[in-house]
Amino acid sequence: MRGLRTDKTAQVIIAGHAFMMNLRRGHYELAVDTPPALRVAAAFTELAQAI
Repeated sequence: MRGLRTDKTAQVIIAGHAFMMNLRRGHYELAVDTPPALRVAAAFTELAQAI
C-alpha cells in the first residue's frame, strides 16, 4: 500500500471513507430528496454549488 505509509494518510483515508458511508446512508442534510442510489452524486453537486 504505497499511499498509507504514515498514520496521517491512513487517517485521511478513513475519515473520507466514513464521510462517504454517512453520506450514502443519509445522515447529512444533503440530497435528502433523491433516491439512495443517486444520493452521492447529487450531494456532491450540492456541495459544488455551495462552494
